[in-house]
Amino acid sequence: MNTDPRPLYTRATAQAARVIQTVRPEQLTAPTPCAEFDVRALLGHVVGGTRRIALVGEAGDGQGEPMIAPDVPDDCWAGAYDEVRERALKAWESDERMASSVTVPWGEISGRAALSAYVMETVTHTWDLSEAIGRPLELDPELAEFSLAVAREALPEGPREGRPFDAPVPAPEGAGAYERLAAWLGRVPLSRA
Repeated sequence: MNTDPRPLYTRATAQAARVIQTVRPEQLTAPTPCAEFDVRALLGHVVGGTRRIALVGEAGDGQGEPMIAPDVPDDCWAGAYDEVRERALKAWESDERMASSVTVPWGEISGRAALSAYVMETVTHTWDLSEAIGRPLELDPELAEFSLAVAREALPEGPREGRPFDAPVPAPEGAGAYERLAAWLGRVPLSRA
């Protein structure tokens, strides 16, 4: 994929920030389509994953960074995400970083491929969060289309042992971009679960 993912990552993280800002305290224990996470744990994963991609952008390797941020008070998720989001955006400004090899949990790949994967991660978890809290905002379909293309390139159609995504499930006929992305990643909207 030759698309520069930086503008899409900027849009994806801005969209995530807007959805995170709508989370109410009573929603933190709600289930999400990502079965291992309730809303609070998903927010911790999003903040932790964004810290990791910031480190990858800064140093080329984020392996030592945990994927969960358990140290965030319940009323500070939006601020914690904004802070780490800004750090990640700054870390990926360099054309050199985009062209160089970086180390991510699934191996050594180009910076461009890594950031594209984190666009997919951010967009997917934004959908997870949105589903969990009642779809408070309309989501950008172009981000989902890009993420689906990345997912189809990176993940096999069949079983995905050792990967953090389940095998694809059928998307309903006429499904939008987010539902097709979710289905490719093995997720089912809570309304259909």
